[in-house]
Amino acid sequence: MQSEAIEHAALTLTDHLPVLQVLVPFVAAPLIVLIGSRRLAWPIAFATSAIAFAISVMLLTQVIGGGIISYHIGGWAPPLGIEYRVDAANAFVLLLVSGIGTIVLLYARDSLKSEVPVRHHTLFYAVIMLCLTGLLGVAITGDAFNVFVFLEISSLATYVLIAQGAYRDKRALTAAYDYLIMGTIGATFFVIGLGLLYMATGTLNMADLAERIADQGSSRTVRAAFAFIVVGVGLKVAIYPLHLWLPNAYTYAPSSVTAFLAATATKVAIYVLLRFMFSIFQPTFLFAQNTLEFIILPFAVLAMFAASFIAVFQTDFKRMLAYSSIAQIGYMLLGISLLTETGLTAAIVHLFNHGITKATLFMGVGAYVLRSGGSFYDDIRGLGKTMPWTSAAMVIAGLSLIGVPGTAGFISKWTLVQAALEKGWWPVALLVVASSLLAVIYVWRVIETLYLEKPAKGTTATEAPLSMLVPMWIMALACIYFGLDTNITLSASLTAAQGLLAGTAGMQ
Repeated sequence: MQSEAIEHAALTLTDHLPVLQVLVPFVAAPLIVLIGSRRLAWPIAFATSAIAFAISVMLLTQVIGGGIISYHIGGWAPPLGIEYRVDAANAFVLLLVSGIGTIVLLYARDSLKSEVPVRHHTLFYAVIMLCLTGLLGVAITGDAFNVFVFLEISSLATYVLIAQGAYRDKRALTAAYDYLIMGTIGATFFVIGLGLLYMATGTLNMADLAERIADQGSSRTVRAAFAFIVVGVGLKVAIYPLHLWLPNAYTYAPSSVTAFLAATATKVAIYVLLRFMFSIFQPTFLFAQNTLEFIILPFAVLAMFAASFIAVFQTDFKRMLAYSSIAQIGYMLLGISLLTETGLTAAIVHLFNHGITKATLFMGVGAYVLRSGGSFYDDIRGLGKTMPWTSAAMVIAGLSLIGVPGTAGFISKWTLVQAALEKGWWPVALLVVASSLLAVIYVWRVIETLYLEKPAKGTTATEAPLSMLVPMWIMALACIYFGLDTNITLSASLTAAQGLLAGTAGMQ
């Protein structure tokens, strides 16, 4: 399918899907507040997220063969007008974000009861709709400044969502504040980079930027812009050592918030990094190549080991998973750093597989918090016997996190090892395997705590409610399904990687 610009004459509802992807949750947020009904807030939020998911599925089916949808806001053609642009790369991200949002909202209703005051529930659902709007907007827009705007919408909503954890632990306020400071610094760097790009090219449309930058590879302004953008987005991605906000944010936020953010926020930031590094600056931009090979790759490998090593010694399950997320981000960055089709495919497929894996794990932690009152290992001792369904889902997701064959995590890591071997970097392939062995240690520690230790005295924990088990098991079964059937994930990731490596050609 060739690139198509959608004109606004006699358009059907299907033609407006790109703008509806963002507009539906954007309208739902104030609607929840205006209605002000605690009873209706959740149904509206869940229905909105489900609609967004259906839209993302339709968009992915339209572009999966390598096509591009170009939607002109208000009928103004780019580069003067704002464009929403959908290709295989961002359609895949849209599917992940809206899908996780739907599943987590299904789960959140009972989870929130013990972690967020009832009087805040209505506003909570409104804010999570704003966060969903921002993340979807970042992924779908074809305008560089719009990326900044939507990034800030999602970030501001995220700060509020993390702070809601103060009901259980006041340290959530500090975590939200730290993230606010770090996020603001990242956003400032990012917008400075955009300003420099605009100064050098006179445009902010991504496709137009790609064409104009191609002739200015040696420009110091363009190089400075690249550096600012990489550091700014790096803070949002939590690239090691720019990750310091992440452990506390994930640990002290409400469990449903952590499940949503861990599976989506850093993944969208990875997408932004991919889009700028490959679609706008292009693979032939020598400065980008050197940055990936000599800066990003070493820090990616460092993250894989340092964060995993720290995770081994944690006593709080949520904090352990937070450090594990930093290590998994290292795998994605390593795939990007290889600068090959297979490497990019590995990064993109791991972006998806890690999203569904971490969503399962954090939802399981939320179930333990609901029943035992905490997420420390001492709180969850012996719960494998009293909460068998929750614990079984956790074991499946834990195996996926390690990368055991038959799980989604294995596909990602196997593809990454293949990419390293294709390039002749066998030591890197060995490092991927070695770091996975560290994951065996911290996952086994959880399994040991759940099944081989006696419950703490006075523990009367019972199985999680069905409203939490169903979404948890949907995600757990997805970890198995996408480990056995890779047609959807690998084909979409391969198409996305080919489009990104095509540089300017892939933007046409």
